[in-house]
Amino acid sequence: MVFNSRNEKFKTPYGAVATEQEFTINFPLPGWVKVNEVLLVLRKKEQNFYTMSFSGSEGGYNVYSVTMSLKKEGIYYYSFRVFNEFGMFNYGRDRFMNAVCGENLPEWQLTVYNKNYKTPDEFKGGIIYHIFADRFNRAEGVNVTRTYRMHEDWYENPVAIENDGSYRADDFFGGNLKGITQKLDYLKELGVTLIYLSPIFRSSSNHRYDTGDYMQIDELLGTEEDFDELISEAGKRGMGIMLDGVFNHTGADSIYFNKFGNYDSLGAYQSKKSPYYKWYTFQHYPDTYTCWWGVTVTPTVAHNNRSYRNFIMGDGGVIEKWTKKGIKGWRLDVVDELPIEFVDGLRKKIKELNPSALIMGEVWEDASNKVSYDLLRPYLLGSQLDGVMNYPFRTAILDYVMWGDINEFKLRIWEITENYPRQTIDCLMNVIDTHDTVRAINRLSTKDITGTTKARRMEIMLSPIEYNFAKQRLCLAVMLQFTLPGIPSIYYGDEAGVQGYEDPINRRTYPWGREDVKLLEYYKKIAAIRTANRDMFTGEFRILDNYDILAYTWTKGDRKLLIVSNNSPGYVNMEIPADGVNLLDGKQIYKGDYAFAPYEFSIISIS
Repeated sequence: MVFNSRNEKFKTPYGAVATEQEFTINFPLPGWVKVNEVLLVLRKKEQNFYTMSFSGSEGGYNVYSVTMSLKKEGIYYYSFRVFNEFGMFNYGRDRFMNAVCGENLPEWQLTVYNKNYKTPDEFKGGIIYHIFADRFNRAEGVNVTRTYRMHEDWYENPVAIENDGSYRADDFFGGNLKGITQKLDYLKELGVTLIYLSPIFRSSSNHRYDTGDYMQIDELLGTEEDFDELISEAGKRGMGIMLDGVFNHTGADSIYFNKFGNYDSLGAYQSKKSPYYKWYTFQHYPDTYTCWWGVTVTPTVAHNNRSYRNFIMGDGGVIEKWTKKGIKGWRLDVVDELPIEFVDGLRKKIKELNPSALIMGEVWEDASNKVSYDLLRPYLLGSQLDGVMNYPFRTAILDYVMWGDINEFKLRIWEITENYPRQTIDCLMNVIDTHDTVRAINRLSTKDITGTTKARRMEIMLSPIEYNFAKQRLCLAVMLQFTLPGIPSIYYGDEAGVQGYEDPINRRTYPWGREDVKLLEYYKKIAAIRTANRDMFTGEFRILDNYDILAYTWTKGDRKLLIVSNNSPGYVNMEIPADGVNLLDGKQIYKGDYAFAPYEFSIISIS
C-alpha cells in the first residue's frame, strides 16, 4: 500500500480544495517500521510542519493522518518526513504520484482556491464553435469602401508566403458577420452553445490580432448593426458569442500607433505629443520599440499605463462597450503576457457588467502553476479566469490516438483534474486544434512532410488512403474530446474535413457544398449525444484503473455513462457493470465480460 494523491483512500477530497475547506491526508507505512514521528511538510513560500497521528492499521500497514484547512488561497506543495531510531527519511513523489523515499524528490501540488470562486454555469456541458471570421462564410451585399486584397475564388488557398519570402496576412476571403448569422441553424445542428469569434475589430490583417481600432467592427466583417443581429439571432437559438480580447499589443497600423499614417489621428509613432505615446515603450524613437515576440507590426502596450487601462476597462471603455451589447464572454489572447493586476482588473470589470460572462484565457501549459516573467500566475484561484484553452488535453488526446499509450493519457488527464478547481474544469475549452496549430486530421495522418517548405505544405493534400486513415483516428479523438471534462471546441471546418498544416495553411475557408458528409454526420451524432446527456458532463468523472483498456465514467444520480476505447490491434476484454446501450450505434450491451474489437470505442449509457 503506497500513498497516491489521486486515490481518495489517501487524500480526500480529490484535487483542489477551497479556503477553509477541510481535507484529510492519510500516509501509510509498513507495520514493521518503528516510527517516532510522521510530519506533513507543507510549503508555499516557507515550510510548515504538521504532525500526523496514528489512525489505524490495514493490511500490514500503519496509517498516519492529518485533517486540516487553509485560510489563504495559493499553490501549495507537500511531502512527508518520517523519524525513527535510524534518523530522518523524506518522502516525495514519482511521476505517477506514488510516494517514494529519497532526497530532493518532487512534491505533490495542492491547489487552494478562494471559497467564493464561482464560474458561470450557462455553458457548462455545452459545445464551443471557433470561427476564424474571414474564412467561415461570406454573405453578399455587405457595403465595403476600404480596399482589400481579396480572393475571387472562395475555395482557393490562402497566401502562405510572398515572392520575397515574407508573410503579410493581407489576403482576404470576405467572410463576414452576416455570413455567420446565415449559418446559425447549421451551428444549432452541431449542438453549439457558444460561438468563439477570432478578433473582429478593425485591423490591417486577415487574422486581426493587430488591432487597428478597438471601438470599430472591421468594415469587411460588417457593421455594429450586423453584430447586434448576430448576437440576437444566436440568442434565439440558445447560443452566445465570445469575443477575442487582444490587449497585450495593438497593430502598428492603428489609430493608436499609426506607423503608416492610415488613420486620421496623431499616433505614438508620429509624435511624442500623441495622447497614445506613453502607451508604448520606445528604445530609439520612433523605429525601435517593444513589440510582441519581436514582430514589429504588433507593438506591445505599456500595460501599467493608466490611460491605456482606463481605455480598455474604464467607464465607456472597450470592455464596457462590447459586453453591454450582450456578448457572453471574452477569450483573453496571450493572457500570460499581461500583468496579474491587469487581468484582475479585466475580470472585475467584466463581472460587474455581466456576472455570468465567461472569461477564457490562452494558456498552453498547466495553468494552475503557470510562471510567466518569473511570477506565479493566480489564474485559477478566484480572481482571474473562469477557464483556459485546454492544450494539455489536446496533447493527451492526439498522442493517445497516435500511439495508444493508456498510462500516459491518464497521467495527463489526471494532472489537470487534480490541479484545477472543479468549477474551472467545467469551463475548460477542450481543443484538438486551433488557428495556431496544425489541423487535427493532418496531425493524425501518416503523411511525411519532413523537409518540405511552407509553400510546399500549402499544396500538400492527403491521399484518399491517408485521409481515410486519419479520419478514423479523428473520430476517436473527437469522441474523447466530447466526453472528457470541459467544453469541447470545434475549430470551424474540422467537421467538414478541412486540411491544413501550420498557420496560415490551417486557415482555409469552410468548404460549403464540398464537405465530407460522413464526417459531418459523425460530428452531429457526437454532438447530439453530448446535448442529450448534457447534465451528465457536470457530474462525477472517474478514470477506471484498468490498464488493458482506456475507460472512464460519468455518474449523476442513478445514471452512468461509460466511455471505452480499445486503441490497439487486438481484442481486449472488460467487465461491463450493468446492461446498457452504446449511444454511437444503438446496440445493446449486456452486463458481464465484453470483448472490445480492435480500435473499437463506445459511449455506453447505463441506468
